[in-house]
Amino acid sequence: MQVGIHVSTFHRSTLEETLDAVADHGIRAVHFNMAAAGVPSMPEKISDELCKRIAREMTARNIVMASLSGTFNMIHPSIDVRQAGLRRLAAIASRARELGTSLIALCTGTRNPDNMWHTHPDNDTPEAWDDLVATAHKALNIAEQHHVTLGIEPEVSNVVDSAAKARRLLDEMHAPRLKIIIDGANLFHAGQLPRMNEILDEAFDLLGDDIVLAHAKDLDRDGQAGHIPAGGGVLDYDRYLGLLDKIGYDGAVILHSLNEQDVRGCVAFLQKKLKALAKPQ
Repeated sequence: MQVGIHVSTFHRSTLEETLDAVADHGIRAVHFNMAAAGVPSMPEKISDELCKRIAREMTARNIVMASLSGTFNMIHPSIDVRQAGLRRLAAIASRARELGTSLIALCTGTRNPDNMWHTHPDNDTPEAWDDLVATAHKALNIAEQHHVTLGIEPEVSNVVDSAAKARRLLDEMHAPRLKIIIDGANLFHAGQLPRMNEILDEAFDLLGDDIVLAHAKDLDRDGQAGHIPAGGGVLDYDRYLGLLDKIGYDGAVILHSLNEQDVRGCVAFLQKKLKALAKPQ
């Protein structure tokens, strides 16, 4: 495993300066967001010139694109918003491999019309699930057309708010191009922190075979709370990383929910944990 980072952690005026900041921290894997290249996160179109520039500048710094952001609210109350998201997902997917990745990260969504990372009571309704399935079918058709994989992340603020619901979606869709992005800090509903080991173990039992990327942040309480830098909260990283190791995961562990001033400390924290994990027991 290696340490990676969300490229949006660094705020610079150009793509080149942003990637320089990544490389200066010794990081060689990123989750990429098109905003880092000076266009919307979900653009309507990615030009040949921009595509080549991103790939060239990544290669020049020996940075790999572990994943690419394709997030939109898959169960937004407005079908027009969902359709616009699918249209932009197609633009992202059509260029992903040229940019250097075959993995696009999605957000399963919320009925909250204003913020796709905030929960809503209607997320638990059958209608919300039906909308998710319908949108996922369309997204998977796009993925199949462009030979990419879609990664969903169970998180308590979204319609897929647990490992069990992620497993249900995988089983219902039965689609090889639908996989899991795991984030240990996003699994704990209110009152569940005392069951941390059980919930982490269950997540890997249910989803381990389908995990294609891991995220690294932390939490200081349960519920909608995983928004602090890795190592600064109560997540049991020894267990989390140990479970990743147990399933044979050898990809990037992507830091996010941190400010630039946190990066060196978080990188050192993760590297220390990964080094200890690699030592013969």
